[in-house]
Amino acid sequence: MDRATDDCLRIGEYSFRSRLSLGTGKYATYELMRDALEASGTELVTVAVRRIPHGEEPGRRFLDYLDRERYTLLPNTAGCYDLDSAVRTARLGREILETPLLKLEVLGDPGSLLPDPVATLEGTRLLVEEGFTVLVYTSDDVILAKRLEEAGAAAVMPAGSPIGSGLGVLNPHNLRLIVENATVPVVVDAGVGTASDVVVPMELGADGVLLNTAVAEARDPVRMARAMRHACIAGREAFLAGRMARRGEARPSSPVAGVLGARA
Repeated sequence: MDRATDDCLRIGEYSFRSRLSLGTGKYATYELMRDALEASGTELVTVAVRRIPHGEEPGRRFLDYLDRERYTLLPNTAGCYDLDSAVRTARLGREILETPLLKLEVLGDPGSLLPDPVATLEGTRLLVEEGFTVLVYTSDDVILAKRLEEAGAAAVMPAGSPIGSGLGVLNPHNLRLIVENATVPVVVDAGVGTASDVVVPMELGADGVLLNTAVAEARDPVRMARAMRHACIAGREAFLAGRMARRGEARPSSPVAGVLGARA
């Protein structure tokens, strides 16, 4: 994978022009969710399998607001705190949404919502063997990210900061190391609060960003979704352009060579 030349986000056999993925939770209405997804330009939309509502009126159901011609749905195992429930939820999501795509979450702690690393690694191996295309939520542990890739993950999804915190990328150094060592896509997942939090990981070379709360809980979700779209593009362009070197002293922005009276 050459991050500097690939125009698309490629995960397994799937290809996406947009590098921004959005979740579907916490919106005040389904109509608002639909409009925010459209404004974001996303093509990959996550759905928490355990939270798909039941018994809704036909035509007004949650899934009716997700255009399957426009979006690829990514079922996830959000809310699972042990391996068995995560695996059952993954299999259920494959049946309901008819896709091998899966975002695997096996949480270890209800307070921090950080992943259980041992169960996450074991679950990745198991579900890859069952034919799932696994995108796996993980911490910013560099070695664990590599082990998940070796276990067959189609993408690793390190948290920028705790889920729903809005703190942005707290450890850019680790994120850069994960990106440099990965041969599968790195999609930053969790902790985004505003557009600048999307720019940072994209500038560091991340292949994409997945977010939910930052848009759903914004004062104007549709406008924030649009901001996230532009931020993702801007960060990617900056990464490809290559930033200037950091220096410890000032340098004039206008050339002085050849200017009368300039110091040598």
